[in-house]
Amino acid sequence: MDKLIIEGGNRLVGTVKVSGAKNSALPLMAATLLTGGEFTLTNVPGLKDIETFSTLLSHFGAKVSENIDNTVTIDTTNVNQTDAPYELVKTMRASVLALGPLLARFKKARVSMPGGCAIGARPIDIHLKGLEALGAKVEVEHGYVIVSAEELTGADIALDFPTVTGTANLMLAAVFAKGTTTITGAAKEPEIEDLERALTDMGAKVEGAGTDTIKITGVEADALRAIEYRVMPDRIEAGTFMVAAAMTTGNVLIEDCPKDNLQALIEKLKSSGAKITTEAGGLRVTGDKPIKSVDITTAPYPGFPTDMQAQMMAMMTISSGLSVISETIFENRFMHVAELRRMGAKIRTDKKNAVINGVRELSGAEIMATDLRASASLVLAGLVANGKTTISRIYHLDRGYEKIEDKLNKLGADIKRVHNDNK
Repeated sequence: MDKLIIEGGNRLVGTVKVSGAKNSALPLMAATLLTGGEFTLTNVPGLKDIETFSTLLSHFGAKVSENIDNTVTIDTTNVNQTDAPYELVKTMRASVLALGPLLARFKKARVSMPGGCAIGARPIDIHLKGLEALGAKVEVEHGYVIVSAEELTGADIALDFPTVTGTANLMLAAVFAKGTTTITGAAKEPEIEDLERALTDMGAKVEGAGTDTIKITGVEADALRAIEYRVMPDRIEAGTFMVAAAMTTGNVLIEDCPKDNLQALIEKLKSSGAKITTEAGGLRVTGDKPIKSVDITTAPYPGFPTDMQAQMMAMMTISSGLSVISETIFENRFMHVAELRRMGAKIRTDKKNAVINGVRELSGAEIMATDLRASASLVLAGLVANGKTTISRIYHLDRGYEKIEDKLNKLGADIKRVHNDNK
């Protein structure tokens, strides 16, 4: 099992390019299950989750190429399997995205209850209620979700919470449903808009993504075609590099940065003292000291993203004052707090709130990653810590960041990846 060793204290300077968005690539890969043909996805990040989903697609009968130069081809002509066993989905929650397109195309699916980061319950009840509204029979037996339908019919579906995965799953399920499906309370995330664009290119009739109401007018199965599509840039990776530049008082140009999707983060970084300017090549972030403390409350898009909460907390640990971070999305997303405390951070938590007293500096320590975004926050803390920081269990990091240590090292960081049996 790999670990990262970081020698802190280096200022980040240079240019870094943002990879494609994992949270867009996975729904797009799921969408290929809707029809037969050869799809080409470009700007696909080289991540463990992409490998896992590729294996899942292969299990269904698709022919999936290796990710070469961030391009993946998926031939779904011979997909004939609708069962996703536990062994294939236990590490990744996004596996549940197979339910919608398999149900739409084959009128049945059997998918193990998903796994992923342990940041809260994240139940899929919303998905299942939506599928039932479309006319599916839904059963949960022995850890598996089993869905079937003789025919799917358009329906009005009101989501109790704007779940991104749930919104995507129901969009995929409704593509062939007779009549019109209206999803209210839908997630507004840019990744949902990316899915709409791809589905429209394929021949589906979808509108309203980016708002809280999405309409899908059912089409015949033969109306869909395989396409070539470029995955949007990863706003969370971009945001992580923005925070890294600000924390290290760096000067970093972030290429292919989806700045329009990062306004909530940009506002907080500016309030903390960072200078952010738009250039022809991307977005430049210049850090300054002292880092001013800011309060943050996570919220569904376009609010402050929960996936940037841990990174901003790392930054606030070396701010000049007191800050409060409130997590409203997931009930168990402060697991990085204990590790940051090991580095000298002063943080106390009370249910969904974390109060951070900024310290002059953090100290390098042996710490452990607990989930994907927590991993990124610990890397950021290691960049500014005095001395050596060793982060174990970084397989979490590899699920969502493509070669992050290589990208940071090119900016001047000192990060080495080693195996546990290495000294």
